[in-house]
Amino acid sequence: MSAASPPPVATPRPAAFAFVFVTVLLDMLALGVVLPVLPRLIESFVSGDTPRAAHIFGIFGSAWALMQFLFSPVIGALSDRFGRRPVILLSNAGLAGNYLLMALAPSLGWLFVGRLLSGITSASISTANAYIADVTPPAQRAARFGMLGAAVGAGFVLGPGLGGLLGSLDLRLPFWVAAAFSTLNFGYGLLVLPESLPRDRRGPISLSNANPLGSLRLLRATPALRALSTMTFLFNLAQYALNSVFVLYAGYRYHWDAAQVGFALMLAGGCSIIVQAVLLRRLTKHYSEQQLLVAGMLCGIAGFVVFGISSAGWGFMLAILLNSLWGMTGPSTMGLITRATPGDQHGRLQGGLSSLSGIAGLAGPLLFTGVFGYFIAPGSPCNLPGAPFLLAALLVVLAMWVARSVLRTPGYTP
Repeated sequence: MSAASPPPVATPRPAAFAFVFVTVLLDMLALGVVLPVLPRLIESFVSGDTPRAAHIFGIFGSAWALMQFLFSPVIGALSDRFGRRPVILLSNAGLAGNYLLMALAPSLGWLFVGRLLSGITSASISTANAYIADVTPPAQRAARFGMLGAAVGAGFVLGPGLGGLLGSLDLRLPFWVAAAFSTLNFGYGLLVLPESLPRDRRGPISLSNANPLGSLRLLRATPALRALSTMTFLFNLAQYALNSVFVLYAGYRYHWDAAQVGFALMLAGGCSIIVQAVLLRRLTKHYSEQQLLVAGMLCGIAGFVVFGISSAGWGFMLAILLNSLWGMTGPSTMGLITRATPGDQHGRLQGGLSSLSGIAGLAGPLLFTGVFGYFIAPGSPCNLPGAPFLLAALLVVLAMWVARSVLRTPGYTP
């Protein structure tokens, strides 16, 4: 397979990009709104047994990641065959139905079914990435992917705060609001969203393309794709150091209360928005994707090291600022990896990348919580609560080594 002569890219359409931006924002808002109350709702089904609820919540998280792993390639292959528009709209409609089911769930089993459906229908994010690759020239993709990253950050800044407020009134109210966001998204797209993938650029669908292992074959098609995909997996895995142990670590090491943890989350989300929506768009005018990728990885390594060694809360806040600059790596990598893939396979590409993310989602929480628990246990060889973050720094170093062949290529053209 070669991407040396891709089909012409459609002229960027601001209205279409605006819709995809809003789609991702509303999806993340809906997801963020339910996150603060889902553990409490689970707890209400097990008579307030917090340890049992925590265990069940972990199972819910792994099940969600498993659904992403299994179904993202299917969604990606369908979008390559039938177009991005119907897949995005169906995903939005499915999310709305899923949140309604969770709002009405009479038992823990039904709530679990809703979480499984959420993992399946949340695959619209990968289709949104394929949409942007369809309508954006290669030189502008990193900036556009950065804007989508900012939408994710904004959703996770605003969503949990709104969910916590609504959940204080009624535990099920956030699910109704999430359903409303997704329904609004579907209606808006039905009226506004144009198709981005012309019929002559659509590829066939097959079982080999629409299963997780089959979709991963595309990521091994060329040395550049292998390197960039491996790097992406390592990034996704490292990110779970924060997602999995942040709250536990902050309470154990700094004795932060819920308000301080909430402020740190808002700071992290706000910095992410600034980096990906403002800073990255300006930097892409002056620096190549390879240069921004290297700079982002170096900042990520530094941020994780400071996370791991800082004995004071102010040091952790400094690490948040450093680590937010790691946000340059995602859009830059996406820009490079879409250059290495023909336009009629961008859906499969995003499905394969989502499968990698799903694998990281299955392994990351177990890995980092296990490392954290081991190094704070009484019998551990040393008390090192920052060990998960130091491990994450090593993963980013490994990612840089894996990608060295791509990073050394001036004006990278696959």
